[in-house]
Amino acid sequence: MPAARPPLILLPPSETKWSPARGKAIDLAALSFPELTQLRESLLDEELRHAPTTTAGRLYTGVLYAALDIPSLPAGAAKNVVVISAQFGALRMSDRVPAYRREMDAAYWRDGLRAPLETLAKGRVILDCRSATYATAWKPTGAAAAQRVHVAVVEEKNGVRKVVSHFAKKARGEVARHLLTSGAKVRTPEELAAAVAQAFTVELEPPAKPGQPYELTVVQRA
Repeated sequence: MPAARPPLILLPPSETKWSPARGKAIDLAALSFPELTQLRESLLDEELRHAPTTTAGRLYTGVLYAALDIPSLPAGAAKNVVVISAQFGALRMSDRVPAYRREMDAAYWRDGLRAPLETLAKGRVILDCRSATYATAWKPTGAAAAQRVHVAVVEEKNGVRKVVSHFAKKARGEVARHLLTSGAKVRTPEELAAAVAQAFTVELEPPAKPGQPYELTVVQRA
């Protein structure tokens, strides 16, 4: 049994971003996951090379990130979060990058993301909050695949369940925040579900077949 550790939380970016008016230009060599430098270099145009940067923790401003509220997290908690980015592949919250607009090309990033993310995920439970578009850029294999937990959110009213995109994003941010602020350390998907259940109504379903993730459904009752 592996040691209990904080889960690795994978997030999608948000379409809405804060664009700083001033700041240093991007320094690719200073970003996390240096294995991705060449792939990042190839996607940079002149505008992005000279645009002011901010931390990824401030850059993304969508519903999920508003709920996560990165600036108020305990010191060091955000190191357990990785954003899968169409422009930069993978980012930690402290990485400084410019505001950008790019659609995800999963095939472009897939080979490059494999090694650094497999290394990062080794021996950890993965809480996967990514949308399908970003989830295809890296799918854990081997032991890591058996430790991946995908978060789904449903709204239940009068016994009828439906997915509401806006509320789903907010709930994913709230779940991630709960785990980071509580300092939860887990060894299995079941322990992860128990940690989330301290603050939410959840249901955990095992993988439908090998290689697929556990499904953690957060149930919000209206």
